[in-house]
Amino acid sequence: MTEKISKDTTLGGVIQKYPEVVPIMLKYDLHCVGCHVAAYETLEQGALGHGMDKITFEKMLAEMNQEAEKKEPVAEKEEPIAEKKR
Repeated sequence: MTEKISKDTTLGGVIQKYPEVVPIMLKYDLHCVGCHVAAYETLEQGALGHGMDKITFEKMLAEMNQEAEKKEPVAEKEEPIAEKKR
């Protein structure tokens, strides 16, 4: 199994691409959804910074990847190209 989510993935990137893993994060008391720091903080930084031990973090990461494997990542939204008026 290829790891889709790594310890170095930003929290914002995880939430955007794999929203189905948010309940797993919440189960482990990692309430980073909507946090302004989520855009640049990695999953590992957020988890360990909030007191999660390394063993628990690895378990959570494995569960997140297991869930992410079930679905394709959500595509990033493209901005519509405005039609030119003549």
